[in-house]
Amino acid sequence: MSAIPPYRTKLLALHRDLVSIDSVTGRENEVGEFLVAHLEKNGYQTSRQVLPNRSDTPADRPRFNVLAWPKRKAASLEDVSAPRLLVTAHIDTVPPHIPYSIDSGEVTVDTKIHGRGSSDTKGAVAAQIVALDELLAEGRVRGEDVMLLYVVGEEEGGDGMRHFSRVLNARCNGGGGGAASDPAALLQRLPLATGFDAAIFGEPTEGKLARGHKGLIICTVKARGLAGHSGYPWLGKSANELLVRALQGLLDGDLGSSERFGRTTVNVGVMRGGVAGNVIPEAAEASLVLRVATGPQADGHEQVKQRMLEILRDVDAEAFTVEWGASFGAVPCDYDVEGNVNLLVRKS
Repeated sequence: MSAIPPYRTKLLALHRDLVSIDSVTGRENEVGEFLVAHLEKNGYQTSRQVLPNRSDTPADRPRFNVLAWPKRKAASLEDVSAPRLLVTAHIDTVPPHIPYSIDSGEVTVDTKIHGRGSSDTKGAVAAQIVALDELLAEGRVRGEDVMLLYVVGEEEGGDGMRHFSRVLNARCNGGGGGAASDPAALLQRLPLATGFDAAIFGEPTEGKLARGHKGLIICTVKARGLAGHSGYPWLGKSANELLVRALQGLLDGDLGSSERFGRTTVNVGVMRGGVAGNVIPEAAEASLVLRVATGPQADGHEQVKQRMLEILRDVDAEAFTVEWGASFGAVPCDYDVEGNVNLLVRKS
């Protein structure tokens, strides 16, 4: 049996604390505040990048990205170099929150840990922070070379990373004001707009390098029928029936494929329709997420959208409307690592 690494207790404790916090998208304030306190206690400077609240965000619990970097001793801005490596993951989760639990008994490689975000991606957050702590302590990494970024909103549209990217590119103030000597103000004035040499994203990929990932289409398909009594079906037009037939067409239809990414897939996540069992439903809708197998990233999704509309029109020429959300085509990545250490991510 291999020796227990000295950092394991610290890693498991941080992971437990993170997973125990409910941070469903829109409610990331508590986990963000926890991270700020933890990082500052362990020798990091931090900055909050505040984002607009969502409709489901408590007004007194703002959402923010957490930026952190090892404390620096530079006397002036001229003495501070831009970080070369960005280490990042997201701190929001999909609903519902599932409390933390771990198998009883001695911790081994077979021990199972449960809880929302335990893998995606609070496991990565804990591992990144503890790994950087260890590397800094051993002198194997220079503090000025690394920046940590933990973003909100990844599970629904990616507004946290989008905000960081805008700040990065525009050299904007993303976390509040402050005097030139203030650590947060110092960070905001660092020459970050030149970019990083590399970035490590903490998505779960089996420990392998992702060499591409599918694109995405988020949409809501709406069907409009004609209400009526179920005893007189010829006088109405069931929106539910229309929607079911349309969804079956989308699930069975050819929405595009490629040798590299396989076929485009459809997930019917939410369905709504009708008011009572004996009433012909007038309206129905379904929320879909498609994983797009065709590129390029800029417009590979457009042919999928057109095929979707054709399928809907084949069911009924006038009954359907579609509200489109975030969309992009499949994304091949540049890589130069050979062997069985890379994979294609069939989600995005």
